[in-house]
Amino acid sequence: MNDHLTVVDHPLVQHKLTLMRRKETSTSEFRQLLREISQLLAYEVTRPLPIEMRKIETPMQEMDAPVLAGRKLALVSILRAGNGLLDGMLDLIPSARVGFVGLYRDEETLEPVEYYFKVPSEMDKRLVIAVDPMLATGNSSVAAIDMLKKAGATNIRFLCLLAAPEGVARMKEAHPDVPIVTASLDDCLNEKGYIVPGLGDAGDRMFGTK
Repeated sequence: MNDHLTVVDHPLVQHKLTLMRRKETSTSEFRQLLREISQLLAYEVTRPLPIEMRKIETPMQEMDAPVLAGRKLALVSILRAGNGLLDGMLDLIPSARVGFVGLYRDEETLEPVEYYFKVPSEMDKRLVIAVDPMLATGNSSVAAIDMLKKAGATNIRFLCLLAAPEGVARMKEAHPDVPIVTASLDDCLNEKGYIVPGLGDAGDRMFGTK
């Protein structure tokens, strides 16, 4: 672990991730596990949220108590697989603003191709958490962060389920100011750019497509 990469080694996170990796895990189970694990990962990635003190009354007495400060944070899903992490995080942070970055990976060049971009206003005043289950080559993630910075975001974190060393290095080179939070740093990429040992294609497993 370092300032740029945090691997969340909590036993519940690791157990659920193991269940997701198993090839016999069904689509419905995979989707439910992703929703659950995203809530656990959300605790870690939201640690830098600012708080302020506000006067409240408990049934016993008046007190100064901590509440979230500033603009609502922005959760940005890198489509389509990012929606699996997004749903669980919204269960935990229902007031968050939501954005979407539509990118797909050209299977020949492995380069990202943009097809959609819509984010909340005042991105420069929000903590922005970009979510995508897989950080593989890092090309799509770097492109997404490029787009978010162009939209004004300055305080960005990247949340993924699995990361490959190649993707982490690519992100650190392009965006050293964007911390990465993940449940696992896997071994490497294969010749097709998939994470190994990984869990296959997260989008296909989540939506039951091939």
